[in-house]
Amino acid sequence: MLNTIPYKKILFLDIETVPQTDNWNLLSERTQELWAKKTAYQRNNDEISPEEFYHERAGIMAEFGKIVCISCGIVVNENYIHIKSFYGHDEEKILKDFNSMLVENFFKPDHLLCAHNGKEFDFPYIARRMMINQIEIPRILQMFGKKPWEIPHLDTMELWKFGDYKHFTSLDLMANIFEIPTPKDDIDGSQVAKVYYDENNVERIKDYCEKDVVTLVNVFRKMRYESILSRREDL
Repeated sequence: MLNTIPYKKILFLDIETVPQTDNWNLLSERTQELWAKKTAYQRNNDEISPEEFYHERAGIMAEFGKIVCISCGIVVNENYIHIKSFYGHDEEKILKDFNSMLVENFFKPDHLLCAHNGKEFDFPYIARRMMINQIEIPRILQMFGKKPWEIPHLDTMELWKFGDYKHFTSLDLMANIFEIPTPKDDIDGSQVAKVYYDENNVERIKDYCEKDVVTLVNVFRKMRYESILSRREDL
């Protein structure tokens, strides 16, 4: 089934997110209260303070975080991977530029997005941040009224579950079991906020995000029993 999908129909993507601010005191009192209320169970009723938990986890919640990078990949002529990234400090611009790319190039009903854990994280996070920024959500990200099995997008983690809803497997682990080289020679996801706020280094985050897209493409290819590819710059 996977092998029948033409690569020209698939856009592979990964996003990097951070808390909306690195300074808890810059949040409004109301936002602090809502954060504390929303995360009370996860924090085991104040075993971890709302402020400490905010710095650890706010980036993964669209209501309290923001997108700093969206990296996209396509497979060209079954020969190499081409990557394009939208990144920086202006989330609205990142989303508008990404939106324009989708509208211009991925607008047909048979176009698909692919991400690792995309259905639970990347796709809804992007759509929510677009709505918050009052950007029209493109057709390919409109899920309203659709049942989970009616959403055609590809999710490598979901594919690996084989129906087991309790099973979580990271992209890094999947790359390892498929013996896909992954140049995890710099940061990991837990360090993105620090690199963004403390180092002001969005280029480093972009590089990390792009490496994950290359890994994502090759995990998907292994699921199709195909050989791995390099990005064009690596050939």
